[in-house]
Amino acid sequence: MATYAFGDLQGCYDPLQRLLDYISFDPAVDRAWFVGDLVNRGPQSLDVLRFVKSLGAAATVVLGNHDLHLVMQAEGYGKANKEDTLDEILAAPDRDDLMAWLRARPLVHVEDGWMMVHAGVLPTWTVAKAQALSDEVSAALTAADFRDFLSNMWGSDPVAWTEDLAGWDRLRVIVNAMTRMRYVTPAGAMEFRAAGAKAPPGQGPAGCLPWFAAPGRASADHGIVCGHWSGLGFRDEPNLLALDTGCLWGGSLTSVRLEDRRVFRQPCPQSVGPQGWD
Repeated sequence: MATYAFGDLQGCYDPLQRLLDYISFDPAVDRAWFVGDLVNRGPQSLDVLRFVKSLGAAATVVLGNHDLHLVMQAEGYGKANKEDTLDEILAAPDRDDLMAWLRARPLVHVEDGWMMVHAGVLPTWTVAKAQALSDEVSAALTAADFRDFLSNMWGSDPVAWTEDLAGWDRLRVIVNAMTRMRYVTPAGAMEFRAAGAKAPPGQGPAGCLPWFAAPGRASADHGIVCGHWSGLGFRDEPNLLALDTGCLWGGSLTSVRLEDRRVFRQPCPQSVGPQGWD
């Protein structure tokens, strides 16, 4: 059995299928971890969603910001963007089943010394704390009144975690950290608005640093598998695997076999052939 972690798909179904063929993925024995953002901006979001759901227990998925955007759109919350490619899902006959399945995915998955999350975790959060906070959001997304949460979920405030946060503010900070964050201040507050908030390290907001580079980060005792940040690209560090290599933007789809950290890449359509990297 092998476990393969995959970077952001964002509706790129064909590259995923080519990469699965190349690694001879067998859902009867292998496992696929997806770092979130299964959908949106790419051409085949419905195909991706149906396929990953069809993998059943062979697939482990955490939610990304685009997945949550889809869930909100399906319930009439939030604002559609002109770059969205979600109409086919929203009009699909199995839309309700797909949305119920997506809402039941967590923000964090922890297993065998790894933690998978779409964007990141705040510097003061241990892995156990992150898991517990993810469970709080999951409870809200699957509750009978989940629409109340969706109507209050989006927004960039508060930007910092405190233990006394409650209600929608508490859940919003958790969602933002785990699905949207890139940079934090030295005090551990998230930075979304400043110039360079999406830029690669070295070009980011003045005085800020990537969340994973925060000194004394409490989650550094686990390897963290994440995506979300195509400007960061692929990173393989002792406690970090960053896998968003911009498949949607003309880059490639990256997967790492967690047992030996071997890297596999499927170039974007204008290139040819997958690559196996030792």
